[in-house]
Amino acid sequence: MTSPKAADPGRGGRVARWGKRLGIIVGTLAAVAAVWLAAGAIVYSPQYVVRVLAWGESDIGDYLNGFPSRRLRASPTPFEFTLEPAEDVVRAAFESALDVADFDAFLAGAGTQAFIVIKGDRIVYEQYFNGSERGSMLTSFSVAKSFVSTLVGIAIDEGHIAVDDPITDYLPELLERDEAFRRITIRDLLLMAGGLDFQELRWWLFNGDDPLTTYYPDQREISLNNTHIVDPPGGYFLYNKYHPQLLGMILERATDVSVTEFTQTRLWDPLGMEYDGAWALDSTNSGFEKMEAGLNARAIDYAKLGRLILNDGNWDGTRVISADWVAESTSLDPATHTPSYYAASFGPDIYNGGSGYYKYMWYGKLRGDGPPDIAAEGDHGQIIYISPANDVIIVRNGTRFGIPLSEWTDAFYRVAGDL
Repeated sequence: MTSPKAADPGRGGRVARWGKRLGIIVGTLAAVAAVWLAAGAIVYSPQYVVRVLAWGESDIGDYLNGFPSRRLRASPTPFEFTLEPAEDVVRAAFESALDVADFDAFLAGAGTQAFIVIKGDRIVYEQYFNGSERGSMLTSFSVAKSFVSTLVGIAIDEGHIAVDDPITDYLPELLERDEAFRRITIRDLLLMAGGLDFQELRWWLFNGDDPLTTYYPDQREISLNNTHIVDPPGGYFLYNKYHPQLLGMILERATDVSVTEFTQTRLWDPLGMEYDGAWALDSTNSGFEKMEAGLNARAIDYAKLGRLILNDGNWDGTRVISADWVAESTSLDPATHTPSYYAASFGPDIYNGGSGYYKYMWYGKLRGDGPPDIAAEGDHGQIIYISPANDVIIVRNGTRFGIPLSEWTDAFYRVAGDL
C-alpha cells in the first residue's frame, strides 16, 4: 500500500522551493543590514557604530573601562571627614523612610556600591556593597553636570566668561549654520533651556541624539554641527546632553586649559580629594572630556563637592567659589517655576507638584521656609544630596537605581530632617 507521503511526489519540491525563498529572504535581510551598517560607518564613523552596537545602553562599565580617560591626581593635602559612626540611628531612620526591615540588605539588593551619610562634617554611616570599597572608582553619570556647573561658576568668578554671554562669543562656528545661535546664552545652557532639538532616538538607530552625545568619538564636532534650534531659548526645560558639551568647549576655550586641568586646579586640589579621579574622554584622538556623564571618582570625594555647596563655596576659610554663585545656581527661580516650563521629557517629575525645580544643573527640593535641599543626580542612581538646613550630605552610587529615583530622594529628604 502506498503511503500518503509517497502519493505526494510534489511535496519535496515545495519544501525545496520554500527553503530557497527563505534563503533569499535571509540573504536580503543580511544584505540590507550590511548596507545599513556600512552607511552608519561612512556617515559617522566605524568606532561610533561599533560602540552603539556593542555597548547598547550605557552602564557603569562604559565610563570606567570603555572610554579612554584623563587622570585627576589626588590632592597633596587630602581633606578627611571626622569618623563618628551612628549607624544604628541612620539604619533606623532609613528603614522607617523606605519601609524596609534591614537597610544594609536593602542597599545591597538595590545594586548599591557606596552609601555615605555625613552630618556636620562627621561620617555617621559609610558602607560599601557588591564588591566595592572606599578606594573603588565609581562613575558619576549626570552628577558630572553639577561639577560642570561649579566649574562654570568658578570661570565666571575669575572673569573668563559671564553667565549672560552669547555662546557664539566662544563658539563662532555655530553662526555659520544659523545666526539664531547668537541668542543662546551660557545661562540658557545651564538651565537646559537652549531651545535646541534633542530626540533620544530617531528612525535610524545611529542618528538619535542620545547615542550621538554618548558614543560619538568627536563630541566637539557633533555638538557644533549636529545641534539645531527649534524654539527660542529660555522658554522651557528640555534635558539635553548637547548643553554640557557646549559648556565644556566654552570652558576650554575661555580658560585655555583642558577641562581636566581646570578641574584639577580649581576643585580637586583645593577640596583635598583623597584619591585620583578621571574624566572619561570621547576618544583618544579627540581628547575631549565627556561633560555630560564622564567624571569618575571615589564616593568619599563626591561628598566633598556636597560640602563645598553646603558651605556656600567656602572651604575652611578659602573661597573656592563665590557664595553669590552658589546661591544663584541652586536657588529657585520663580520665573520658571511653572508646570508648563517643565512640560517636556521627565520635567513633571522634577516639578513634582511645585516642590521641586531644576537650576543650573542642580535639582532643588523646597523645605518649608528654610533653604532648599539640593541634589546632583545621575543615571543608575548616582546621587549627591545636600540639606543645608540640616547640615547633612548623603552620597549614593550604584550599578542600577534599585528603586525609582524619586523614592531615593524622598527618603533622603525625610532622613536629613530626622538626623
